[in-house]
Amino acid sequence: MKPTIVVIGSSNTDMVLKTQRFPKPGETILGGDFFMFQGGKGANQAVAAARLGGDVTFICKVGEDLFGDNAINHYAKENINVSQILKAENAPSGVALITVNAEGENEIVVASGANAMLSAKDVENAQDALSTAEYFLTQLETPLATVEYLAKYAITHQKKLILNPAPAATLPSSVYEGLFLITPNETEAELLTGIEVKDEETAKQAAETLQAKGVINIIITMGSKGAYVCAEDFKGMVETHKVNAVDTTAAGDVFNGALVVALSEDKDWKDAVAFACKAAAISVTKMGAQSSAPYRNQIDQQ
Repeated sequence: MKPTIVVIGSSNTDMVLKTQRFPKPGETILGGDFFMFQGGKGANQAVAAARLGGDVTFICKVGEDLFGDNAINHYAKENINVSQILKAENAPSGVALITVNAEGENEIVVASGANAMLSAKDVENAQDALSTAEYFLTQLETPLATVEYLAKYAITHQKKLILNPAPAATLPSSVYEGLFLITPNETEAELLTGIEVKDEETAKQAAETLQAKGVINIIITMGSKGAYVCAEDFKGMVETHKVNAVDTTAAGDVFNGALVVALSEDKDWKDAVAFACKAAAISVTKMGAQSSAPYRNQIDQQ
C-alpha cells in the first residue's frame, strides 16, 4: 500500500494571456491567446503528485461559487481525494491573472479569496486524513498560522512535512524546526538566508544556513541549472534536462509534486530529485499550470 500524501494549500482559477512582451506601467497592449486553467500552488502540486501515481488527499478552501464547484469536480477527475475540501461562506474562490511573454516568462497577480481563510482549525478538523498520511506538502499561499500548526503537528506525530516556501516570506523558527524538507528556489533561498544563490557553492552556503535553523533536508531549485541537494545521503547538484520552455508557470509546483511521490516510493535523494527535475522539464514545454503536469508514463519513457 502506497504511503498517503496530504497536500495542504491553495486552489485558484488561473486566467492566462499570451503576449509578445509585458506592458510597461500605464501601458495597454494587445495580447494573443487567452486560456483558463485550474491553478494555485497547492492544487498544482496535488495534481502533479496524483498524475505521477501518488495517493493524494487535498485540503483547501474554495468559495461557494462556480469557480469553486468547477475546481472540486476537476480535482476529483484527477483521482484526488476531495473529501477534505472546504467552502467559505463569505469569500470567493481564489483567482490568478497570468501574463506569459514570447520567451515563456510570466508575471502573476493573485487574489487569494477563500485561500486566505484556510485556518489551523480547518486543518485540525481533518484528523482522519492527517493521521493516516506519511507525507505533508504545503506552501505559503495560505495563512502562515496554518503552516505553523502543520509544523507542530509534524513534530508531535512524527510526520514528514515538506514546505515549498512560495511565495517568498520570512518564517518563524517554529516552522523550520518542524520541517523534514524545504524546497526554495534561488530567490526564496536568498530571502530566507541572506545569501545570494548564483551557483553550487552559494547554494551550499544557503543550504547549510537553513540546516542551522533546524531543517533536516534542503533542496534549492535553480531553474535550468537543476537543483542543489543537501540531504541525508547526498549533497550536490542534480542537473535537469534541457528543453525549449514555452511556459514556466508551474514548473516549481510540478517539481514538488513529483518529488513527494518519489520520496513516498522510497527513492534515494539523488534519484528522487532527478525524477522531479525530469517532470518539471516536461511541464515547461506546455501551456498552463495543472494542464502541463506530466503523467507517469511520460516520465518513464524519457
